[in-house]
Amino acid sequence: MSGKMGSRSNSVIQAQKLVDQLRIEATMERVKISLTAADLVQYCQEHRRSDPLLTGIAASANPFKDKKTCVLL
Repeated sequence: MSGKMGSRSNSVIQAQKLVDQLRIEATMERVKISLTAADLVQYCQEHRRSDPLLTGIAASANPFKDKKTCVLL
């Protein structure tokens, strides 16, 4: 009998935690996706000149470039 009571109280505790979490999430202020996406696009456009994925890395500044070429004899 005590096993069933323990599992019931455990499920009640889990349900209460879920309700508390949902209440917290319900009171959070939401930002519209369209506004956030527009801000992200604007940020990317403003910083595109310094983005190494768009402009590439200068050979002299690339620490991963091989110092010597491979020569097979």
